[in-house]
Amino acid sequence: MTTRTRIAPSPTGFPHIGTIYQVLIDYAYAHKTGGKFILRLEDTDRARFVEGAEEVIYASLAWFDLLPDESPKIGGPFAPYRQSERLAIYKKYADELISKGHAYYCFCTRERLETMRKDQEAKHQPPMYDKTCMALTPGDVAAKLAAHEPYVVRMKIPEHEKIAFDDIISGHIEFDSDVIDHQVIMKSDGFPTYHFGVVVDDHLMEITHVFRGKEWISSTPKHVLLYKYFGWQMPVHGHLPLILNEDGKGKLSKRHGHASVDYYRKAGYLPEAVLNYLSNIVWNHPEGKEIYDRKEFIEQFEVTAITAQAPRFDLKKLDWVNGQYIRAMQDEDLLARIADFDDRVKQLDKTLLMKTMPLVKERMHLLSDYWSLAAFFFEAPKEFERPLNKELVNVAVNALGECDWSHEKMEQAIRAASDTAKLKARDVFMELRLAVTGKMVGPPLLESLEVLGKDITLGRFQREELDKLL
Repeated sequence: MTTRTRIAPSPTGFPHIGTIYQVLIDYAYAHKTGGKFILRLEDTDRARFVEGAEEVIYASLAWFDLLPDESPKIGGPFAPYRQSERLAIYKKYADELISKGHAYYCFCTRERLETMRKDQEAKHQPPMYDKTCMALTPGDVAAKLAAHEPYVVRMKIPEHEKIAFDDIISGHIEFDSDVIDHQVIMKSDGFPTYHFGVVVDDHLMEITHVFRGKEWISSTPKHVLLYKYFGWQMPVHGHLPLILNEDGKGKLSKRHGHASVDYYRKAGYLPEAVLNYLSNIVWNHPEGKEIYDRKEFIEQFEVTAITAQAPRFDLKKLDWVNGQYIRAMQDEDLLARIADFDDRVKQLDKTLLMKTMPLVKERMHLLSDYWSLAAFFFEAPKEFERPLNKELVNVAVNALGECDWSHEKMEQAIRAASDTAKLKARDVFMELRLAVTGKMVGPPLLESLEVLGKDITLGRFQREELDKLL
């Protein structure tokens, strides 16, 4: 069979970076094996549905260039790809389970279920459905249906059985059926729950491999049973290690700003660098490389080489990876990416911008770093990180006013003037940097002044604002 992987997000807000991590594995495995990668929307949780979230999902995948072969947007042979458009399909299969005796109608009210849960808590029992409605006779069920009593459909769980499956990443896994609840598979509004919808859709869409986070392992036995009840072949499952917070305490939470995909776009990360980092935290390149492109990742990727240990998400390491990508780019390509990111740059002189590239790219980690490093090339600083020292600035200005405008000549002139004034040249250079750029740290000073030009540089010392500081 042709390999078919899928991602099935819910349109309930901005995608989590963990979703992209899963997409990367789905995409890589499908493309390595000549298969298809599918996007399906699980939009059955109407209470959490967010208008416009579907478009955000498409935009996120497009930004990372992880485009599906089939989706609600582009269609495909197994349409529709939105669960909300497949309700008749789920009802058909729920009815089939009921007719086979693997599921049953449950008419318990919310109040009764709440009372049951509280009683279980008081007795320190696990919160599980007490199977009351499983004892209803066919006549009881028919009467309640005729009276239009609200109901859900629950799947039956066998007693005293071992439910097992082989995970492509975690190995052989077994569960005791007695600890598995009689899961609701169809809600009272006619929408399926996740566990039912995902099994029906994966089968009908011929999904061969399912990759998802390890937090879903505990739900897999329910899926194993559903496949058994229907007589369907279960896809290969691979549960991926969870991405942890940087301190290692718990799954990377949405409370952290960088859990959202949108954070990386707005912060100035390169999508290819983020994907490189995500692959690194759960997989090791066979040659020990840390930097490689997506094509190489797909060629070298083996699912069985995914590490079992949950990785910590280290933003500093990601910054380093992103910086490596920036430094490897051609100056013109980097400028184009910066201009796409920062509207201010689009309006500036390209010739001057290109001259700044070699001076700033070695110090950049993010696209957003460019303006903070290079703004002084285009406008005089309006603020200074600390007050200026008049004596040091005057030594620098006098030296620069009388020398040829090359960084070698400027260095010679400033060192000579510093010696004459019995000042440390290092202090004079630092004060010059602060006066011209407003900052204590930045790109190479004299090379920057060379690009800035003598007239503009010396003109910075004639400003009224600077005169006040001096």
